[in-house]
Amino acid sequence: MTGLHGILFAYEGGRGLGELAQHRVPASVPFGGRYRIVDFMLSNLANAEVTDVGVVMEGNYQSLLDHLGNGRVWDMTRKFGGLKLLPPYVGRDAYRGWMDALRYLKSYVEEIRQEYVLLSNSDVVVNLPLREGLDRHVASGADVTVICTSNTDSGVEDTYFRVDESGKVTETLHRVQKTDGKRSLGIYILSKELLLKAIDECAAHDEYNFIAGVLQNSELAPNVNAFVWDGFAVQIKTLKQYHECSMKLLQPEIRADLFCRERPIRAKVDDEAASYIAPDAHCVNSLVADGCMIEGSVEDSILFPGVTVARGAKVKNCILMKNMSVGEDAQLDYIIADKGVALGSGTRLAGNENYPMAVAKHSIV
Repeated sequence: MTGLHGILFAYEGGRGLGELAQHRVPASVPFGGRYRIVDFMLSNLANAEVTDVGVVMEGNYQSLLDHLGNGRVWDMTRKFGGLKLLPPYVGRDAYRGWMDALRYLKSYVEEIRQEYVLLSNSDVVVNLPLREGLDRHVASGADVTVICTSNTDSGVEDTYFRVDESGKVTETLHRVQKTDGKRSLGIYILSKELLLKAIDECAAHDEYNFIAGVLQNSELAPNVNAFVWDGFAVQIKTLKQYHECSMKLLQPEIRADLFCRERPIRAKVDDEAASYIAPDAHCVNSLVADGCMIEGSVEDSILFPGVTVARGAKVKNCILMKNMSVGEDAQLDYIIADKGVALGSGTRLAGNENYPMAVAKHSIV
């Protein structure tokens, strides 16, 4: 797998995530009690022994910088290659799309040492066998391999591929509201040579979108194949998706699929003491990280490190992030509380399954 290089796009465009993306890009949104969303794609690459990865950043990326550090967590600290953080050029306006970003990063692409490149969004929660994906790409002789899923229950505008029995993509449908074929996961494998050619071709025609500029360009990429992955896979674009995806982790079969032993998901370690659950507290069907103190009731919820739930408080269907507190007799239902939120005694907040309520970072209620 030394022949594969990863490029992850960590853009600011997280309007659908509301308060969760006020102070960070979607890639660095906390997920699953101890992870950030970007941890999944980085772990996919690390598990496939990919050590050279570039992260294209834009917008409010300070939180992402702090989280990624030097890449040691994913074994990407290297004297040559390794994890490279690629902020936008000074004075550069927002990138319009992948090909627009790659046009300005062409010198980086030219210096890639590997023969093949994986392009991906960084907001995908999935555990992929990328070794198998690259092997199929090479064996098929395809120009581009798209990684997609048969699960079309996304609820948002998406890209879909019509795929024949041999695995060849016969048609690419972009930004459609109705499901039709295999849903794109926003992950693609192609050669470095083709990527450089595509950068020049798209720049010449002022085309900034990878789908339109490459996948729907039959002259540039006439042979596109699909690698279908039907394990748990979600690209998180909205608060509803974030809440639904998080709540599915309460199902043992979903956790077993996403956090399989063969391909571990790596994350920064929080050195916290063990959590305390009072003898008369109620904690059912929930994921509770270290460092929490629970004296009230927690049901069908996910708690990050350092969460405090006071006596008499009732927490249900909630996601409570690091170091937030719930006061006595408070009642929460379908709430996503960001880091450092303080909810006072007697507070009552309720969203619903279709419209979970998000509370911004460090808010006091």
